[in-house]
Parts: sequence; structure tokens; C-alpha cells
Amino acid sequence: MGRVRRTALAGAAALGLAAAALPGAAHAEETAPQPMPTYRTAEGAKAVKGTLSTADAPLIEAGSVYADELGPGERVYLLSLKQDRSDVYVSAVARPAPGAKVSYGDGIEVEIMNTAGRSCPGSGGRAGLNYDPAPVSAAGVRRGAEDEDCAPAGVYYAKVTRTSAKGSDQSPWPLELRVQREPGRGAGGPTAAPSAWPSGTPAALPGSEAVPRAGGTGFNDARALRSGVWRDELRPGQTRFYRVPLDWGQQLGFSAELAKARMTKQYGSASGGLVVSLYSPYRALVADKDTSYDGQQAGVTLGKTPPVAYENRFASDSDVKPVGVAGWYYIAVTMGTKVAEFTEDATPVPLTLRMDVTDTPAKAPAYTEDPAAGGFGVGAGDRAAAKEGLTAPEAVEAAGKHSAMRVVAGAGFGTGTLLLLVLGGWILLARRGRAAA
Repeated sequence: MGRVRRTALAGAAALGLAAAALPGAAHAEETAPQPMPTYRTAEGAKAVKGTLSTADAPLIEAGSVYADELGPGERVYLLSLKQDRSDVYVSAVARPAPGAKVSYGDGIEVEIMNTAGRSCPGSGGRAGLNYDPAPVSAAGVRRGAEDEDCAPAGVYYAKVTRTSAKGSDQSPWPLELRVQREPGRGAGGPTAAPSAWPSGTPAALPGSEAVPRAGGTGFNDARALRSGVWRDELRPGQTRFYRVPLDWGQQLGFSAELAKARMTKQYGSASGGLVVSLYSPYRALVADKDTSYDGQQAGVTLGKTPPVAYENRFASDSDVKPVGVAGWYYIAVTMGTKVAEFTEDATPVPLTLRMDVTDTPAKAPAYTEDPAAGGFGVGAGDRAAAKEGLTAPEAVEAAGKHSAMRVVAGAGFGTGTLLLLVLGGWILLARRGRAAA
């Protein structure tokens, strides 16, 4: 009976292997759709509930991240700010549900207001969606030194507004709020916009062999990159995030290319099939660009950013103004959902990223405090993370392991030294004993 059972099991296994070897079975396994990765929220994000009026607005503080929901309309949050010449940024990341219907022009806006209801000068920031439900971020700012209406210490409000067309999705979207503080600068700093800067499309982006780097789901797990050529993959409706450290005086040139997809129709085309967005260290939109994709080839090249400079924040040009602080700049690459209408949705399409960070880091402004506490500036750890291609959580873990290894090495060195001292003492005592004998 046992032999018969084993024979039957062996036969079934053979049939299973034969079935798996059939082209149809292999094709079905290859094209089985996998769940799309979801946006990774910030560790320790605090739950908060924005209000419709300023009367009961919840307090949000610098150095913290908050989680809320936002339907069409506005929500208000309270800020308690000091008169210390610091700049305070409030960013809001809205995340439409996969498959949600959105229209061109749907988006979010953030502005900072005083208790009189007046918006701080130049405080508003807006970002719109394309035709795909991808994460979108906007940021508002309070200038603590230049804005006379908003320089005094006291209560302020951050208002986040979601605009939505009549036929668009009206359900609440998850919202991530982040408050960052950039310390004030010392006397003698720049107060006017730069006169000129070398702009335009990069003359030649790197053409070396691509190195694999899987992008993250959002700002919190964006993959670190530096100059070079990088390879990833995208599915229709998916967004990948990357981050690049830009120091003072540096510029970024960047392009994204989609290769040929596995077609299900002879012809097809998706307007906005490839979308690229660049965000500042405080998650404000710097620039974005899109192009159509027909399943064969598509490419987008962003114009080279202006050199990172403190005085850029005083510029009227929307492409220059956000590039006013050193730190991690974020790149989001989205493949349009409509690409699935003529390609295999479950089969990722190769994505090539070409990146060039130019110019030698310049001297940082004379801040009154270390800006790193607010998430600004570029340090040795940031450059190491970019070299190794680490996400922020991976960089923290690597730093912890490195610290632990230093402790272990130090303990080992101390123990070894103690053993050598003890051994040396024994030898000395033994020699004295022989000499006495």
C-alpha cells in the first residue's frame, strides 16, 4: 500500500512538473498580478484631526510628522512659532487610493496664515495631479526674518486645501503632514534673489552601464542615488521614489526612460504615460514633466536645477524658489495607469535613470544653529547613504550596526589590553620568584 501511494505521489509530481513546463502554464505564472506596494508612512507619525475652522485646530509642532485624512475642501492646523528668524515649513502629502478617478488639476495647496486670517507673503505652495492617482505633495512656509506680517512670535495656522473636480473621487485621502524648522541665519546674509544661473537641459548625462536600484513607495523610504545610471522597473499605475543629496552650490540633471513593454495590442498610447516630479528637502514641488508612452520607448529629461543657494528663496521663478536649501531632493517617477490597456499589467517595464550632480559643494550660510536637526544640509552620513544606495530606514539601521560594532570593538580592545596586562604581571612575578630562589 505504501509503495502504491509513493508511486502515485511520484506520478502526480511528474505531471505537475510537466504542466509547469508547458508554455501556457509558465506564461500564466509569469503574468500573475502581484499586489502593488503601498505608500510607507513615516515611523512614529502621530494621528491628528484637522478642523474646518481655526477655533479648535489641533497643534502641530516642528520636528514631528502627523497622519490625517483629507476630503475635498480644507483643514486647519495650529502652529505656535517663535520670533527667532527661523523659517518653518509645513508639507502635506496626499495619497489617492489605487484606481481612484482623478482629473488634471486635482491637487492640494498649503498656506500659512496669521490670526487675522491673512496669508503670510509667499507662503502658499500647490501641486496638482495628472490623470493618475499618485502621491502628491505641496508645502507652505513662514519666513521668520523677511515677512513683516509673520515674523512676530505667536499663533499661526496651516491651511491644507484639496481641490477636486465634480467627476473626480470624493472620498477622503490619507494625508501625511510634516513640520520642519530651518534656523535663522546670522547678520550679513543674502536678502535678494540671484541675478543669473546656468540653466537648461544637461549637455550630457551619464551613459555607463546601469546599476540596479529599486525605488521606494514614497518620501520615507525613497532610495538614495548619486551621479550615475540606475536601473529599476515600473508597472502601470505605480510610482517609485528616489532621493539625491544636493549640497550648497550643486546642480542636478536627471532623465528617466521607459523601455519596451510586453504588448497585448498591436498599437496603443497613453497620454502622461511617464511622469517625473522633483521635490525639495521640505517636499515642495520644484519641477515636473510628462510624456506619452506607446509601449515602445519614452523618455523625460528635466532641465538642470539652479545651483542650491539661500537667496533662491527670494526668486519669483517657481523653478528657482524651492531650490533654496541643501539636503535630500526627491524624485518621483510614475507610469500611467492607462498603459495597462495595451500592455501586460503584471509584467514590469524596465526603467533607466540617468543622473548627474555637478559642481563642488560651496560654503553653507552662517546659520545660528545646526540645520541638520530640521532635516536640512548634507553630511558625511548622507553621502555614504547615497554611495551605498540606502533608504532612510536602512541608513538608520546601518548607523546603529556601525555604532554597535564600534562598542564591541572598543570592548574587545579593552579586554585584550587587560589580558595582556594580567599576563605581563604573571610573567613579572614568575621572574622575580626565580630570581629570589
